[in-house]
Amino acid sequence: MISGDLILLALFTVTGINIIRYLSTLKTLLFVMRDAHPLLYQQVDGRGFFTTHGNFGKQTKLLQYLWQEEYLDHHDTLFVFKCEKARYLFMLSSALLVVSVAVFFLVISLGI
Repeated sequence: MISGDLILLALFTVTGINIIRYLSTLKTLLFVMRDAHPLLYQQVDGRGFFTTHGNFGKQTKLLQYLWQEEYLDHHDTLFVFKCEKARYLFMLSSALLVVSVAVFFLVISLGI
């Protein structure tokens, strides 16, 4: 029989890997954005996106840009591809995080 600890370890490992993939994709998106969409890059990066003193409002602007799929009319196909990938990984990581936390509380409450 599989224990609850093993299930949690597997879920949190998969979630962690997907969060790392998402952050890596965001970094490459910012790199591509510098050339493909310099105005948006200036609005969202500010040389501190992945730092502790990064501007949360700028980070939220990028997430809104991805969530509302404003990139679909862009002329650069590489930029559109990176935006699609970042959006997909954000949704996947968010869903996995919610499921992992729900299973965590389920395992604790059932005492598995």
